[in-house]
Amino acid sequence: MFIQPWDASLDEAEWQSWIADGHDFGVLAVNGLPGRPPVAVPTHFTSEPGRLLIHLARPNPAWQAIENCPDVLFTVFGDYAFVPGPWRAKPGTPPTEGVPTSYYTAVQFTCRAHILDDPEAKAELLRRQMAHFQPDGDHAPIAAGLPPYGRMLSGIRGLRLDVTEVRAKFKYDDHKPVEHRTAVAGRLSARAQGLDLPTAAQQRRRLDRIGPWQP
Repeated sequence: MFIQPWDASLDEAEWQSWIADGHDFGVLAVNGLPGRPPVAVPTHFTSEPGRLLIHLARPNPAWQAIENCPDVLFTVFGDYAFVPGPWRAKPGTPPTEGVPTSYYTAVQFTCRAHILDDPEAKAELLRRQMAHFQPDGDHAPIAAGLPPYGRMLSGIRGLRLDVTEVRAKFKYDDHKPVEHRTAVAGRLSARAQGLDLPTAAQQRRRLDRIGPWQP
């Protein structure tokens, strides 16, 4: 992922807060077997300091690739929108000469994968995930040997991803003048399609922190 200086995360807390703010779905990318393309798996995940927790169905083709090479990449993205060219035209130039772009946030985790096959280890992983996704506890106990989850554990494998590097990108035209960024955020809010509103919120948040871009 290419990151311009003005698109970089301002500090670790910025991307950590973004992940914690409900961004818990991403794409696991695994090196393919020799002569085969990479394997990409969209999935929910749970994060904790220094690691990500995932479970996948046992027949998933990712397992063979992970066993062959446990170095993987996990990407989370969101708050994205297409910004039309006329919105980005320089002052004094025809709107049709503006160059369109995409705004988005992306966080990429480089990880070392560890497969969990022990029933109790998988049950513990599921308990941690359910504590995140169903914090009200409105589910049956998750334990090896107890229904309904106990009999299902053999159908999944757990995956602990130990994070070795994090790269975060917040692409919201932060190198443009304050007036330009304010105007685009307003246009996104007015259009209000797809993820326009959270995208505008990210642009305004970055604008408040950065102000005029200083190389």
